[in-house]
Amino acid sequence: MNDKRLASLDALRGFDMLFIIGLASVIAAVCRLFPGGEDSWLLHQMLHADWHGLTHHDTIFPLFIFVAGISFPFSYAKMQEKGKTRIQIYWKILRRALILIVFGLICNGLLKFQFADLRYWSVLARIGLSWMFAALLFINFKPSVRAVVAVVILVGYWLLLRFVAAPDAPAGADPFSFEGNLVGYVDRCLFPGHLYKGAGGVFDPEGTLSTLPAIVTAMLGMFTGEWVRRRNVSESKKVAWMFAAAAVMLVLGLVWSKWFPVNKKLWTSSFVLVVGAYSLALFALFYWIIDVKGWRKWSFPLTVVGMNSIAIFMIPRVIDFKYATNFFLEGLCGFMTPLWGRLVWWCGYLALSWLFLYFLYKKKIFLKV
Repeated sequence: MNDKRLASLDALRGFDMLFIIGLASVIAAVCRLFPGGEDSWLLHQMLHADWHGLTHHDTIFPLFIFVAGISFPFSYAKMQEKGKTRIQIYWKILRRALILIVFGLICNGLLKFQFADLRYWSVLARIGLSWMFAALLFINFKPSVRAVVAVVILVGYWLLLRFVAAPDAPAGADPFSFEGNLVGYVDRCLFPGHLYKGAGGVFDPEGTLSTLPAIVTAMLGMFTGEWVRRRNVSESKKVAWMFAAAAVMLVLGLVWSKWFPVNKKLWTSSFVLVVGAYSLALFALFYWIIDVKGWRKWSFPLTVVGMNSIAIFMIPRVIDFKYATNFFLEGLCGFMTPLWGRLVWWCGYLALSWLFLYFLYKKKIFLKV
C-alpha cells in the first residue's frame, strides 16, 4: 500500500460526523412518526447512554479519535520524506494539540470572557491530547513496546478506579458509579467550578483521568494505520486480519465488562475495546469497498463532510444554521403536524449544513490543524 491519501478515511470521518450535524435527529424524527417510536430501540441509539451501557451515539467520539490515529502513520512518513527534523515533528504534534484545545475553549465560550465558570475540558481537547500522546509514543517506540504500554494503561486504569474510590463518595458507593468514581473526584479537585454543566458541574466526561484510556483509542488507530501501510501483505489479508482483530477486541471487551462496565463517560477500558472493535471493523469495511475495490462514487457525500470535519464542528458556533433553516422552512413546517414538521425541519438543517460544506469543498477551503 503506498502512502496516497486513503479515500476511505475521509468517507468514514464524514459518516461519523453526519450523525453530529443532523442525521441522528433525522433518524429520531422518523422513529417518532410511528406508534411507540419514542421508546424504540433505534431512537435510543441516537442518544447517549445515561451511564453504563452503549449506544450508537456513544461510538461517534471514539471513532473520530480512532480515525485521526489511522492517518498519523501516513502523515509521519510524509514528514520524514520531506526531511523534517525530530524537533519540527514534535512541534507540529504539539501545535495541533494546542490548537484543538483552544478551539475547544472557544466552543465552551472563551470569547465571552466569563472565566469564572469557563469549562476547560472539551471534545476537541480530548482529541488533541489523546492524539498527541499517542503520536509521541508512535515516533519513539516500536509496535511491541507500544502494545505493552496500551495494555498497562487499560489494566492500570481499571485497577485504579476499582480499588481507589473517590474520598468524597457516599459510604458504600460503587467505585464505578457517578457518585463514587475517582475520575470525577480528580477533576473536582483540580478544576472546581469549571466542569461540564450537564453533569451538575461535579463531573466532566472529557476530564483529566479518563484521557488516559482515550490515548489507547488513538493508539489503536495508529496500529491500524501501520498495518494498512505494510507493503508485504496483500490487501485482502489486511482486511481479513482487521476483521479478525476486531472480533478479538469485541470478545475481550465484552468479557471485561463483567468486571469493568462499558461506560463512555468514564471511557472505561472495556469501552475502549468494544468501541475499538466497532471502529476497526467499520474502517475495514470502508477500506475494502472504497480503497481496495475502488467503489468510490457512492461515498462522495460523506467525503465532502469528512474533509472538513473540524469546520463543521466549529462553524455552527458562529453561523446560526438553525436560524437559516427556520428562514426557509418555518412556514412550510407550519402547515404540517408537529411530528412531520420536525422531520422536514431536520432534513432541511442537514441539507443546509451539507451544502455549506459542499461550497467549501468546491472552493477547496479546508480547515486543518
